[in-house]
Amino acid sequence: MALKLVGLTGGVGSGKSTVARMFADLGVPVVDTDDVAHALTGPGGAAMPALAAAFGEAVRRADGALDRAAMRDRVFADPAARSRLEGILHPMILAESRARLAELSGPYAILVVPLLFETPAFLDDVATTLLVDADEAMQVARVVARSGLSPDAVRAIMAAQLPRDERRRRADAVIENNGDLAALALQVDAKHRYYLAKLATPAQ
Repeated sequence: MALKLVGLTGGVGSGKSTVARMFADLGVPVVDTDDVAHALTGPGGAAMPALAAAFGEAVRRADGALDRAAMRDRVFADPAARSRLEGILHPMILAESRARLAELSGPYAILVVPLLFETPAFLDDVATTLLVDADEAMQVARVVARSGLSPDAVRAIMAAQLPRDERRRRADAVIENNGDLAALALQVDAKHRYYLAKLATPAQ
């Protein structure tokens, strides 16, 4: 891969998408694996035949897209189902993300992977990791506000992810997202200048 990659990660509600947009506004190309997953599981998505075969037509909405709520309930109740889902989706997300990254140009690129530290194949692709971190109460409040899920449902999602302290231990760098957007933008700008100095691909 020509561009050096920064692996951007963080727990649910940490603010990964906001940070990714800030990097994009600074001219850094971004590939978000959540966007890739949505494309693969949308109407006519490449993953839908395999998912319907593995889990039945009940996980397919009338428009042909994945019924995310139904699938979320299924995998949270059944670890084997979660492993089966990941076995189908993860290789396809990896391949499509790599294809998108191969088409990009810029000083370096951001690859957004919510479960970066749990996914060795993605870790192998990145030059460095950047964690967006927030207090757990802040995470819960943000997800409840945007999704309508109950606080208990959000905490269940958080409990299924790598513990916050472990993410902080593994990350090469951390952006703290407990304040306002101005404070967040200052941190992103500082990281951008650092990555320009350390990772930028020399001009041809």
